[in-house]
Amino acid sequence: MSGAPTWVVVLAGGVGSRFWPLSTPEQPKQFLPLITERPMLRDTLDRLAAVAPPTRTMVLTNAELADGVRRIAPELPPAHVLAEPRPAGTAAALAWAASRIAALAGPDAIMVSVHADWAIGDVARFQEALQLAAAEAGRTQGLVTVGIVPTHADTGLGYIEVGDATEGAARRVARFVEKPSQTRAEALLKAGALWNSGIFAWPVGVFLDELRTHCPAVAAPLAAAGDDASRFFTGVKEPIAVDIGVLERSAQVYVLPGSFGWNDVGTWSALRGVRRPDADGNVAHGRVHLRESTDNVVYAAGADVVLYGVQGLVVVEHDGVVLVTTEEKARNLKPLLTALPDELRERR
Repeated sequence: MSGAPTWVVVLAGGVGSRFWPLSTPEQPKQFLPLITERPMLRDTLDRLAAVAPPTRTMVLTNAELADGVRRIAPELPPAHVLAEPRPAGTAAALAWAASRIAALAGPDAIMVSVHADWAIGDVARFQEALQLAAAEAGRTQGLVTVGIVPTHADTGLGYIEVGDATEGAARRVARFVEKPSQTRAEALLKAGALWNSGIFAWPVGVFLDELRTHCPAVAAPLAAAGDDASRFFTGVKEPIAVDIGVLERSAQVYVLPGSFGWNDVGTWSALRGVRRPDADGNVAHGRVHLRESTDNVVYAAGADVVLYGVQGLVVVEHDGVVLVTTEEKARNLKPLLTALPDELRERR
């Protein structure tokens, strides 16, 4: 609907166990200064100020993180920090946000959702992409996503196959593809598929209608809960991703290509793609001293860290704990954390 206000919703839940030992339940990835010297959530909100003011910005987070969000983002109205009593998946999180926006601004309001823990290389182009997505959501009265133009065949991301053109900038989505094999990823790249970023824009009334049609496991508890968040999130029995619960089932899904240096910063090794390396390919933060060492990722939170004559390591120092691993192993720390003593794994 032309002239409908744009709201921004930031998903900022989860702990980010792949950033142990720096991340903890009280200090998760989105609260950490991984890309700049400020928390990732703070950087995200600053980027979004050009899309919607704080009075039309909401942050969804775990109940135990709500106070931390308010400290990082004091400009937000307290009621705009939406605390999830229990994790219930992105379909439930976005449904709750859409219902709150609909109550405040009506069903025609446009909701743009992003995640709090991304690195963005070109902020101006990112903002333009979100503004265009909001405009196309109003024009099509559909569910719009921004697909990232791939830079390589990545098997760790989902893909979007692009379908027919429309009268505007968006094209219909042909299908969503879950994380593919290397061969399949290369074929998708050649065919012009886009990475599934998790950036969405839609009129909240349209999204809630599609939710009722395609995802009753979330829509029914939402209708029964009224304004009671605890009743709603408790009523959603199994976590459901919005992609699976709604987008893959709806016939009203559109996609726009985006190219703005997007990185979801999923592991320690991802810092190589978002921080400038030195002449020897090392990426370092803090008091790091490197001699005859190449292609390492080093994060020193407090103490001095010295590397001498090594290559391809990930080294993280925080509060008396030092993690040393390889970039390959750093992609999945869950087996390590499962094997560690509780007092070390859950160290605060």
